Amino acid sequence: MSDDQELGITESKEYNTGEWYAEVVQKAGLANYAPEGMSGFIVTRPRAYELWERIQGHLDGLFKDTGVQNAYFPLFIPESYLEREKDIVEGFDPEVAWVERAGNQELEEPLAVRPTSESIITPYISQWVRSHRDLPLRVNQWASVVRWEATETKPFFRTKEFLWQEGHTAHATREDAWAETTRRLDQYEETYEDLLAMPVLRGAKPEHDKFPGADTTTTVEALMPDGKSVQGATSHYLGTSFAEAFDITYTDEDEETQIAHTTSWGLSWRALGALIMTHSDDQGLVLPPAIAPEQIVIVPIWQADTKEDVLEYAEDIAADLEAAGIRVELDDRDERNPGFKFNEWELKGVPVRMEIGPNEADDGTVTLVHRPDGESTEEDRDDIVETVESHFDEVYAKLYAAAEENLEENVREATDRAEILGTLGQHGGYVKAPWCGDEACEAEIKEPIAAEIVMVPLDDAAAEIHHDEDCAICGEDAVETAYFAKSY
Repeated sequence: MSDDQELGITESKEYNTGEWYAEVVQKAGLANYAPEGMSGFIVTRPRAYELWERIQGHLDGLFKDTGVQNAYFPLFIPESYLEREKDIVEGFDPEVAWVERAGNQELEEPLAVRPTSESIITPYISQWVRSHRDLPLRVNQWASVVRWEATETKPFFRTKEFLWQEGHTAHATREDAWAETTRRLDQYEETYEDLLAMPVLRGAKPEHDKFPGADTTTTVEALMPDGKSVQGATSHYLGTSFAEAFDITYTDEDEETQIAHTTSWGLSWRALGALIMTHSDDQGLVLPPAIAPEQIVIVPIWQADTKEDVLEYAEDIAADLEAAGIRVELDDRDERNPGFKFNEWELKGVPVRMEIGPNEADDGTVTLVHRPDGESTEEDRDDIVETVESHFDEVYAKLYAAAEENLEENVREATDRAEILGTLGQHGGYVKAPWCGDEACEAEIKEPIAAEIVMVPLDDAAAEIHHDEDCAICGEDAVETAYFAKSY
């Protein structure tokens, strides 16, 4: 196979999205599949891990600015701890991996490989909280979890082990806990929009699909180009159920014992899957400048008699950009021609390419090419840092605008079951419909086309439901708006 064939994406994003996505993930150097016999696991390559580190760094800063401290809890959870919150056990039981033997010894008590950490974190929060002065308490851990899901796996979107963060907090009142829940949802929305150039919808999961044991589960949902929704992150108001199960109590200012209100919230590397699928194209990976490992690549183009001058000029510009904190790659490899370099860096998703030949070196200019659409402009060497940064802003704006257009064009309304099914079957995307709140009505959509209610608006004002509207499925009085979609 030639180098060009190795670099090229052979599948179509529009017509064969699943195979296209898998090819981008592998050829852009993001992940490999795990060894045979470990279906559903992946090896995360340095390029993808750097993307995860940038999400991690961005969120970690937001969390710490709002009073969160990082901690780490064991990978294993005793069965007795997990069973203290029965809803957790019932909600995750099919997905839990168990350790029952260590070496040649049977364990006295089976240990669960954490599917989530409420059952191991909450008991320690109960030890750390004694007085109202200890509240609010906010901890977060960056970790992996294991969920032995039987459904089809896809790198980053759905794997048996995945990386995430999970925050856990305790508060004196429902109001404080709810404010915490929405604050984290705000931060997830900001991360998708500002860092990943992706607009999201925000809402709550329907009652039957909320986190096991939670009072309310809030979510940000991102629409993929193939019309499916991705649950981008969730933030849960847990009420007092976990506090009651694990005895998180405190003495108030009157020395009375009170039960705490708790929250949990998390974002996983599913965000990477959503990022890859949203922006990438048939040439390979496309990345927004804020998260890209290399924000700009400089490709010098020379003949034997111009090589020294072109390289000196390119190196000078690279030094200026690097000094300004811009992540720049100078590709001065002798053994590769410029065309190969263009294709390789396009495949890897670098947002801006700078081409420098003898004409640019003589004229004091550079040629800048945008990855998303190939737009090319000639710019002066002077004020190169500000110029490049303005091009980063332009690339971000192009990516966001395309994703926003996809979202806006694919939120439709329906007033009956046939219209919901027909719209989702033909167009995908989201279908808004009045809903009575009964899970049985969701089943009328879920069974024939595997679509579900991915969210409902967080408040009645956003729902735009009128008292005289009927449920689109059963005809009973509607109580809220449901957003139906197929999802990853």
